Amino acid sequence: MTFLEKFEKIESNVLDWMALHGIVLLRISIGIIFFWFGFQKFFPGISSAEDIATKTIDVMSFGIVKAPYSMPILATWETLIGIGFITGKYLRPTVLLLYMQMIGTLFPLFVFPGETFYLAPFVPTIEGQYIIKNIIIITAAMVILSHNQGKIISRSKTS
Repeated sequence: MTFLEKFEKIESNVLDWMALHGIVLLRISIGIIFFWFGFQKFFPGISSAEDIATKTIDVMSFGIVKAPYSMPILATWETLIGIGFITGKYLRPTVLLLYMQMIGTLFPLFVFPGETFYLAPFVPTIEGQYIIKNIIIITAAMVILSHNQGKIISRSKTS
């Protein structure tokens, strides 16, 4: 067996493993992120997103949800999303919660451009970068739910 054939065999085995486990690991990793960041929000002053999240919730709720309640609500929401993704239970409502949460997450890009961009919309601040990267989570949730519902069709090898 040549070096290239050995390499292709190893590559094939790795790709098979990735195909078998990749989406589950993606789901669990998103769950860990949501649980980790959500749990922090139960403790005032710990989360780096606390200020902008509190302001966003105030604006989105038209001042109905006051600051002392906004972080515990968000903490509970995000922690539930995390648990849902980690366990894989109730994925449809979990993804719905995630998408609803993402509306709030992306909201500051439009209502607080001074805090999310140095030069809108081209040069984001660290807060803006933190928000924009959520595009990955949104699309990953699409893949995870589609896979969970049996809607992802893999293409066959043609080589």
